[in-house]
Parts: sequence; C-alpha cells; structure tokens
Amino acid sequence: MPPATLPLVKASGFQAGTGEGHATCLVCERRCRIPEGRVGACWNFKNVNGTIYPVAYGLLSAVELRPIEIKPLFHYWPNSIALTYSGYGCNFYCPWCQNDHLSFSKPPVKGESVPPERLVELAILHSADGLSASFNEPATIIDYVIDATIEARKRGLYSMVVTNMYYTTISLKGLIKAGVDGFSADIKGCPMMKRALSGVNHEVVFRNAKMVLDAGGHVEMVYLVVTNTNDSEECYKWIIDRHLDYLGEDVPLHVNRYYPAHRWVEPPTPLEKLMEIKKYAESSGLRYVYVGNVGSSELETTRCPRCGKTLVVRRNYRVVSFNMVYEEGKYKCPRCGMTITIKGRYIP
Repeated sequence: MPPATLPLVKASGFQAGTGEGHATCLVCERRCRIPEGRVGACWNFKNVNGTIYPVAYGLLSAVELRPIEIKPLFHYWPNSIALTYSGYGCNFYCPWCQNDHLSFSKPPVKGESVPPERLVELAILHSADGLSASFNEPATIIDYVIDATIEARKRGLYSMVVTNMYYTTISLKGLIKAGVDGFSADIKGCPMMKRALSGVNHEVVFRNAKMVLDAGGHVEMVYLVVTNTNDSEECYKWIIDRHLDYLGEDVPLHVNRYYPAHRWVEPPTPLEKLMEIKKYAESSGLRYVYVGNVGSSELETTRCPRCGKTLVVRRNYRVVSFNMVYEEGKYKCPRCGMTITIKGRYIP
C-alpha cells in the first residue's frame, strides 16, 4: 500500500510496468520511466511498489471564476464562465512560463484534498457554466480532471482544458471518454527551435488535436510567438502548414504576443511580427485567425469568412456583441447563411 503520508486515493490509469523496479508513466509523451519510490519529471506521479500513483490528487493550487474567452476559446460556449482550477508542476518547464509560480512548484506532500464532487458543487454555487483545468499543465492532474469532468457532466456543466497537448494517445482517449470536449492547445514551436524545448516533438500537439476533432470535440490552437525563439519565418510557416494539414481551415488559431517572464528576457513580440503571421495564416486559407495579448478588440473580432459581416465582438475577454442566427443546432451568418464553427451555446 502507498505510504500514509501521501494523499493518494487510487492508482493512475495510465502506466505500464517495465521490470527492474521501474514503471512507465503514460500520461504524456515524455513517458517517464520512474524507479521505485521516485517521481517523474512533472513531480506528480510516483512509483510505489511498481504502481504509479498521482501524489497530489485533489490538492489544488487555485480555484477561481474566469471567462472562457481568456483561455483563449472564442468558438466554445461563447461568453460563458468557467470555474478554473489547477495543480502544481509541469512536464515542459518553458523558460518563458507566465505561471511559473505554479508550474515550477512541486506539489505539497500534505494538504486538504478537494473532492471532485466538491469542485462541481462550487461551480454550481457560483453559477459557472463549466469547468476549466488551467494555469499549470492539466496533464499533471489528469486523474483528477477525469473524475471532475465525470461529475461536471452529471450536473450539465462542460469541461475543458488549457494544455500543451503533449498527451499519449492513451491518456487523451481517457480525457475524451470522460467528457472533456474543449481544448485550448498551446503550440510551443517547431522542429527548427534550438534555444528551448528542443527535445519536444512539436508534431504531437497537432496529432492530438486531430484526435479530439475526430472524436467530436472542439480545439483552438494558441501560438505564443516568442521573440528570437519560435518566431522565424521557417518556424511559423511550419506551424501553419501543420495546422492546415492536420486540422483544416475552420479550427481557430490565436497568434499571441509574448511578454518577458520567468527566465526569458527577450523583448515583447513586435505587433508587426504578429500581423505578418496572421497575414500568412489567412492567405494560406485559415478562416479564423486572432491576435491576442495586445488589447485590440478589432483583432479579436469574428467575421464571416464568406461575406465579411461582423459576427462577434469581444472586449476585455467578454462578448459585447453576438450577431448570429441559430438554426438546426448550428450558428450561421445572418447575411449569407454560412455555418460558423461554434461548440456549445452563446451565454447572453
């Protein structure tokens, strides 16, 4: 049995034995081979007698109400509010991490665990429309996310994640089966990157995003354009080409401005670079390209790809104008009738 000092409630569902006292964690594509009594790279999964346990199940670092547009998700339950929760640690450790106070923190050995049922009750109490695992990487608390999602679905709430999308196909299937149907997926870079995350297989994010789409879920890709890191023409063209090859023209792309954070001191992304990438993406065929982290309502507005009519205006992470018709379970442009990709209902 696991040591009593650890807040372990059950074995993780994503593991494989490898012999010689080791066990392999199959939550993410790092596939950590963990020796007996040790934890993996994200600090959240421990090998206890050949079985991997989530060491911080229910130990949450933050719980707060947040608008869905801040995730960012613009085409998923527009104008809704998600009860957002997080754990500790990460599997990537980006040197420009905006939430390094959580992602670079080990989970506490002891603490008060919040049962998934209690989290959902809090969402209901505060009139939230759904749950969002965010702030740090949800893969680190995947067993809790799955259980919270199952409880949320029982109460008619949605469940989504803000993630680097580096799951194994096994764990991603577990999330989808539980009912997670919204993914704000971070694109960290491309194979040409040398300064950071050079060991990451950046194509995995697109592979997994396609899996979600094929299962009927919703995905929006988020490309944080980091100065002198993943902003070369070669890199952004690779990203957009992969987007089109795997996901098609209707999956939204958020081209977001980077600001210095944690250990990265490169200057903020020039607006000209963001607009260059937006122009290339649109000329390549992407229908919904947004520029974020610059405070521009104009660059976060949805227009009909066919006739150009303004459909959704956003300001300060809220919808201030929603002008679409709802027919036969789909949102359409009121002028030309084109179907606009939206998952869920607009919340006035």
